[in-house]
Amino acid sequence: MARTTEPGGTPVPQRLLAAATRLFAERGYDRTSVQEIVEAAGVTKGALYHYFGSKDDLLHEVYGRVLRLQQERLDAFADADAPVEQRLRDAAADVVVTTIENLDDASIFFRSMHHLSPEKDKQVRSERRRYHERFRALVEEGQRTGVFSTATPADLVVDYHFGSVHHLSTWYRPDGPLTPQEVADHLADLLLRALRP
Repeated sequence: MARTTEPGGTPVPQRLLAAATRLFAERGYDRTSVQEIVEAAGVTKGALYHYFGSKDDLLHEVYGRVLRLQQERLDAFADADAPVEQRLRDAAADVVVTTIENLDDASIFFRSMHHLSPEKDKQVRSERRRYHERFRALVEEGQRTGVFSTATPADLVVDYHFGSVHHLSTWYRPDGPLTPQEVADHLADLLLRALRP
C-alpha cells in the first residue's frame, strides 16, 4: 500500500497535482512525460498510478478541483437569502476571482481539454453544464420576476459572461494594474448592466 504522505510532508496526491500543474503550464500537457511529473513530485511511478490511473486522470483532476470549488461557491450564492440581482452579481464576480486564483489550472485545461479521453471529456462537459445551468437559472429567475431584461436570451447572457472568464488566462497578469477582485467587479457590473431592463 502506498504511503499517503512522506514523513512531515505534503500528501502525495497534492504533490503530484502541484508538479503536474507546474509542468503542464510550463511545457504543455502533451510535452510533459509521466517520468518528469514523478521526478518533480519526488515520488515513484507506482505512487502516481496508485492515486491517478493515468496522466489523463491528472489533467482531469487539475480542472476538476477548480470546478468543484466553483460549483460549491455558486450553490452557496444561488441559495443565499438575497435579491436575485445580488446573488447573480456575487456569483458572476466569484467565478472571475476563483479562475484568476487558479489561472494555471484554467489555462492548462482550455489548452489541453482535447487530450482527455472521450469518457473524461463527457464527464467534464457534464460537470460544466451543471455549473452553467445553475448560473443560467439565476438569470432566468431575474428575467421571470422582471428584475432583468428579457431582450437577450439567458443562454446568450451566460455564454457572454463565461466567454470573458475563459479568456482571462490569455491576458490577465498578477503584476498588472488590476487586482482579481477589481477585474471581477468590472465584469460582474458589465453583466448586470447588460441585463438591466
